[in-house]
Amino acid sequence: MNSSATSPSIETPFSFLVMGVSGSGKSHIGRQLANVTGALFIDGDDYHNALSIDKMSRGEPLSDDDRKEWLETLAELFNQHRRDGRSVIIGCSALKRRYRDILRQGAPNLRILYLHGEREVLLQRLNSRGDHFFNGEHMLNSQLDTLEIPGNDEAIRCSIEQMPAQIIEEFLSELRKSF
Repeated sequence: MNSSATSPSIETPFSFLVMGVSGSGKSHIGRQLANVTGALFIDGDDYHNALSIDKMSRGEPLSDDDRKEWLETLAELFNQHRRDGRSVIIGCSALKRRYRDILRQGAPNLRILYLHGEREVLLQRLNSRGDHFFNGEHMLNSQLDTLEIPGNDEAIRCSIEQMPAQIIEEFLSELRKSF
């Protein structure tokens, strides 16, 4: 753990959400952030049901109804960790504010890292990974169309064009200022 993680100004246990569209690096950054802070990382994609995975694999975007149970499951994971006094980081697209509101039901003090990237960079990243159920330009366009970019009052925004270590340091630095 580095000094950023042990800073007394970041209260523990904490609940962090790493959000963004597919290809933004939620899982990669989330895992690294967990390593730095000593928290558990949970990849929200692991909690999609089989029907949703099949739908996305066919290039069909999920509806609000498709996402509801998934978001409620992730909110309950936040809640369980909060109740148990354990810090947790969840990577999840959380495209709409109301989705983030569902997640906050499990973690009222949820802190959000929004990974922002330009469409071309995101598409390049998506095209370079072959082992994920989410694929296709159509799916990315759908997520970008659905995305309600969180404001500064809701999230700390970091560019995915930075190195992962820079993103993590920027997030933790901004977080310390808000405590």
